[in-house]
Amino acid sequence: MKKPDNIVVGISIGDLNGIGSEVVLKTFEDTRVLDFCTPVIFASAKAMTFLKSHFNSEINFNITNNINQLVHGKVNVFNSWNEPVTIEFGKEDEKMGVYAIKSLQSSTKALKNGDIDVLVTAPINKHNIQSEEFKFPGHTDYLAQQLEGESLMFMCSDGLRVGLLTDHVPVKDVVNHITEELIINKINTVYHSLKSDFNIVRPRIAVLGINPHTGDNGVIGHEDDTVLRPTLKKLKDEGKLVFGPYAADSFFGSNNYKSFDAVVASYHDQGLIPFKTLSFGQGVNFTAGLNKVRTSPDHGTAYEIAGKGVADESSFKEAVFMAIQIFRNRNEYEELTANPLKKSTKKI
Repeated sequence: MKKPDNIVVGISIGDLNGIGSEVVLKTFEDTRVLDFCTPVIFASAKAMTFLKSHFNSEINFNITNNINQLVHGKVNVFNSWNEPVTIEFGKEDEKMGVYAIKSLQSSTKALKNGDIDVLVTAPINKHNIQSEEFKFPGHTDYLAQQLEGESLMFMCSDGLRVGLLTDHVPVKDVVNHITEELIINKINTVYHSLKSDFNIVRPRIAVLGINPHTGDNGVIGHEDDTVLRPTLKKLKDEGKLVFGPYAADSFFGSNNYKSFDAVVASYHDQGLIPFKTLSFGQGVNFTAGLNKVRTSPDHGTAYEIAGKGVADESSFKEAVFMAIQIFRNRNEYEELTANPLKKSTKKI
């Protein structure tokens, strides 16, 4: 039986030829982490034994075929497959995509069943995961289908949170995707997540414009005036502290983001370039809006350094601790919602 304060953290191993396995091992070599959670790596005993030897890790795994036989205080490995796998660090390999998906599917099943409390995903290669069985651009889209809710890519660090109206959408299609309904759904998801997942009572949200200089009164596009501004006004009329649209080119350089609890960008690079510039190596990708907690590090497979023992585990470790904290915050929020007279510890 799970200890009440020891959250079970499931880990999908990602692309075995990338740096995911290294940052996972480095994270849990710090045994103090085991005071906060019980980790479960979804991979195989053979693969993890090879990786342990390659990276000279001192972790002693508890290997199991039964998710109900976890050992607290140890790093558990759940066998998501049994056949041997040939790991060739730094090589893009379709077979590694197959095993990355086996791990993801196995860990997602455990998450849905309540066998694990949260999921932290190691990096995958979005190209080699594609198959007849798996046709998703990445983790977020797959989990959005598997779990209930309105998913949102929410990049988080200590001083910055960035949500996206559109994520893995070609730039040429961005404007066609941004509708009043989408804006309302995404900002409401950010708003609720700030309250329930981050303990913020009155969230302040900044929204970046769609076009350069928010369209310059229609000179560089009309979508900011005809779609974005009217929709933000509706949200403000509901009492939400939503501000903008702001010109994206100067928003981060002027430190305006520090006045808000979250920033909502119109498309992927508009939000992620400044986020990764300011927070790379410490940031976390959190999939907000789902009925379960999923986080991941803010980097990819990094084939160029895979297997060399030089990968930095900081972002993965942050992803583990953020998943734990969000899980606790969400439970507290649900208790307070059910019993509003209970004393709250939330910050304004």
